[in-house]
Amino acid sequence: MIFVTVGTNEAPFDRLLAAFDSLDLAEELVIQCGASSLRPSGAECVDFISFDDLVTHVRGARVVVTHAGVGSVAVALTNGKRPIVVPRRATFDEAVDDHQVAFARRFAASGQVRLLEDLDGLGAMLQDAEDNAYGLRHRSGGPLAAELRAYIEAAVASPTRQSVADPR
Repeated sequence: MIFVTVGTNEAPFDRLLAAFDSLDLAEELVIQCGASSLRPSGAECVDFISFDDLVTHVRGARVVVTHAGVGSVAVALTNGKRPIVVPRRATFDEAVDDHQVAFARRFAASGQVRLLEDLDGLGAMLQDAEDNAYGLRHRSGGPLAAELRAYIEAAVASPTRQSVADPR
């Protein structure tokens, strides 16, 4: 099964869903579509799912494809999947800025995710199942994990600190 999540962002991510709609897949495709209006043919589409259902789908997937949201990427990695990550782009009105691009590129440079910026390569990347189906259990963590851990610990220690998503 291929599991796709676009997260809970209020902006549509029709660009990613259109890429799936153009593929002829011979396996089950489950897509959490969020605010997107497009529903790829042949896919089981749901708007939003609970966290428990998200984890269940990630664990059961051969391949996980996700936007570059920190939470979605973390769920995939902690459940033994090396996700294909497609960042939302401000150019396409999918996000307010390109923070997902920077995040995805950093994780791709560390080898923990497979970055897909050109959706024309989606079909080929989906076929490369062996490279998609391993997780952090094969890695020691390294400096990126330490940086992310420090950032999260600082954010939790200072609850009045504004989030990156809050531009105020």
